[in-house]
Amino acid sequence: MDTDPTPTTNRLANETSPYLQQHAHNPVDWYPWGEEALARARQEDKPILLSIGYSACHWCHVMAHESFEDPETAAVMNARYVNVKVDREERPDLDKIYQLAFQLLNQRGGGWPLTMILTPEDQTPFFAGTYFPREARYGMPAFKDLLERVAAFYHEHRNDIAQQNTALRGALASTNPAGTAGDAERRLDSTPLDAARRELEQSFDPHLGGFGAAPKFPHPTSIERLLRHWAATSQSGQPDTKALDMARLTLHAMASGGIYDQLGGGFCRYSVDEHWMIPHFEKMLYDNGPLLALYSDAWAATGEAVFRRVAEETGEWAMREMQAPEGGYYSTLDADSEGEEGRFYVWTPEQAKELLSEQEYAVFAPVYGLDRPANFEGRWHLHVCAGADDVAKRLGIEPDEAVRQLASARGKLLAARERRVRPGRDEKVLTAWNGLMIKGMAVAGRRLERPDFLDSAERALDFIGERLYRDGRLLAVYKDGQARLAGYLDDYVLVIDAILELLQARWRGRDLELAAALADSVIGHFADEQEGGFFFTADDHEALIHRPKPTFDDSTPSGNGIAAYVLARLGHLLGEERYLRAAERALASAWESVRQVPHAHGALLLALEEYLYPPQVVILRGSGEALAEWHRRAIRAYAPRRLSLAIPADAPSLPGALAGRRAPSDGTVTAYVCSGMTCQAPVSEFSALDKALGDAEARAD
Repeated sequence: MDTDPTPTTNRLANETSPYLQQHAHNPVDWYPWGEEALARARQEDKPILLSIGYSACHWCHVMAHESFEDPETAAVMNARYVNVKVDREERPDLDKIYQLAFQLLNQRGGGWPLTMILTPEDQTPFFAGTYFPREARYGMPAFKDLLERVAAFYHEHRNDIAQQNTALRGALASTNPAGTAGDAERRLDSTPLDAARRELEQSFDPHLGGFGAAPKFPHPTSIERLLRHWAATSQSGQPDTKALDMARLTLHAMASGGIYDQLGGGFCRYSVDEHWMIPHFEKMLYDNGPLLALYSDAWAATGEAVFRRVAEETGEWAMREMQAPEGGYYSTLDADSEGEEGRFYVWTPEQAKELLSEQEYAVFAPVYGLDRPANFEGRWHLHVCAGADDVAKRLGIEPDEAVRQLASARGKLLAARERRVRPGRDEKVLTAWNGLMIKGMAVAGRRLERPDFLDSAERALDFIGERLYRDGRLLAVYKDGQARLAGYLDDYVLVIDAILELLQARWRGRDLELAAALADSVIGHFADEQEGGFFFTADDHEALIHRPKPTFDDSTPSGNGIAAYVLARLGHLLGEERYLRAAERALASAWESVRQVPHAHGALLLALEEYLYPPQVVILRGSGEALAEWHRRAIRAYAPRRLSLAIPADAPSLPGALAGRRAPSDGTVTAYVCSGMTCQAPVSEFSALDKALGDAEARAD
């Protein structure tokens, strides 16, 4: 076998992605995705070995150490393939396409690391796998042996591969929704909302919370659906308390479990067990933004102190550990430190005893499980095993004293943990994920009356506007002073969603202008004019083997669902028919998919709910403390179908329908309350505001 010289530094050294840089010194002759690699593959008639992962992925690290750092494996890769590394967080377009191709080829879900082998002329995959070991084990072949066999198959069975590729391309095309968008009013109804509620109950764990068996993921869109369903039924006079109970139990279980960082705040990716005890320790921005908003909403809906505490600690974690000095939020914290998963987070009783007073340890140990057997590889990962009140009773002390000792102990252990070797942090700023966290901080800032959270959110939004928005278009990634890669649908619609939440907390006219400009770009560059809905990539994006139009939620909410949701809200706010029509067409396009598997379409169900039951839009005009008082009243309750903006009297000219919402000239406040196309008479008495708002609000007993 002839081999290329193994480079000591490959082309990935010039990339900004931390994940790609992690592989810059592999003996593999890696390329980033681009024309240089694709042209070489065509010229040399070599298949493309495409490897997709991300920096916080534990098994990506394992495969890198075992195979990509192994000279023998690298020699096979370099001789037989053109090798391309992709950061799935930078290129979700490629990841969506090839994960879907994996599913079609293998009839099961994929994951990371994703290992695909593509034909050089059209980048269609003819082999799909995930993790492979260096040596044969786990029922899998050695990676280098597999690569030799696949390369031989490529050269010996070209006709078979061509036939399979044609079928695969057809299957990929068929995954886009094919519903027509011309008869939405006749077809769209509330059936999927009720069906999703039933499906969630069927998969619900009534003892431990969450949905399905281990591994357990947070699924914030599912919990939000239950909360909104309860709120909607409450407003109709028949509250679905079971829906609320399912949401509450799950939120409590996660807050008490090891999936939540009991010292530093923030949530890990998922729990490997059904008890929420041991997580996969990576922390992702895209999980924590929605969970921050969700716990803040749960606090507003129930008044339960634990929900407020978790929201505050998560927001503080985001500012402390994830916000760049320039304003944007970083992407992820790794699961590993010092070569071990979870090492940064786990304890021994002896370590805790050395740091705590006798009284602190006496309370802390039974609350967080240090008095029980080790639960993680001979060490202890903290989770709530007992309530502070129960421990206080057992120790014969006052509950308030137990709470004080517990807070003191947590502070000492957190300070000590900060001196450990920290997990790696992926410091690229992703526009879409920042949209999720900006929304979370905006909701929390408004619900919890935390102006520092709102300041943080505004800094991040300003960063996007200054560094990632050019000539009316968004870029997807920022790292090391470079903004790059054309924005995807999710970048646009998640930022619009964040802006609408931030506007409910603080009025900034330029933010609304940005939201409208982004909405125009969504309609102009992403819309499917024939079938309705929106493609994941813009009309001027790089041509790939498939242009997906995703409707299902995955680790983040569906871009089509959020697009329909925010365009409808903007349409009602501004009186813009184009936005309302585009939202309706998106729902109609996805209708058959939503109808078949309702609970998997949480974002589209948000849009459907507000299509059928339009949001209550509350515009307050006035100034000073009077305006602030009215605003506090409008935003304090859990009213998920409300959009409330307090616009100062001195705000310059307002766009669209807002232009008619004039401020009184005598220093008082006027409220304009509309639902869909119907508006009440303007309200000028504070006592009348309660009556105007009350029907849209829900509160647990």
